[in-house]
Amino acid sequence: MDMKQIKSLISTFDDSGLSKIKINKEGFEIEMEKATGLVAAPVQTISAAAAPAAAAAAAAPAAVAPAAAPQAISGDTIDSPMVGTFYAAPSPDSAPFVKVGDTVKKGQAVAVLEAMKIMNELEAEFDCKIVEILVKDGQAVEYDMPLFVVEKI
Repeated sequence: MDMKQIKSLISTFDDSGLSKIKINKEGFEIEMEKATGLVAAPVQTISAAAAPAAAAAAAAPAAVAPAAAPQAISGDTIDSPMVGTFYAAPSPDSAPFVKVGDTVKKGQAVAVLEAMKIMNELEAEFDCKIVEILVKDGQAVEYDMPLFVVEKI
């Protein structure tokens, strides 16, 4: 296949309802997969696990609404740069990166954020003191969600 045919194939694949395709023809092999929908599946799984009963499901939105109000936090924060899962320590049997009252230097890891099975260290962007940790270990976090309340040093 020449480049024009490959570009045409990619365009056709993008416009199709297919999520994955593999073509093997006369020694030429190409495999394509769309990433759409991959992020939504873990979120649905987490939601279903968090609300196993109908009563719990009704209570969950009520619990989320009050949690959203305190996000009008005064002061400096360290926010999540992505959607993912927050981990306070590098591994389950390790001590947390930081505790309330700890002084953190710019570039020091303060947490791990997991997104699509990739672990990303979250580093402080400035010298600061941890005043409050706003999320729990293993909690799903959103983009730009405050994770730590800090005092700049």
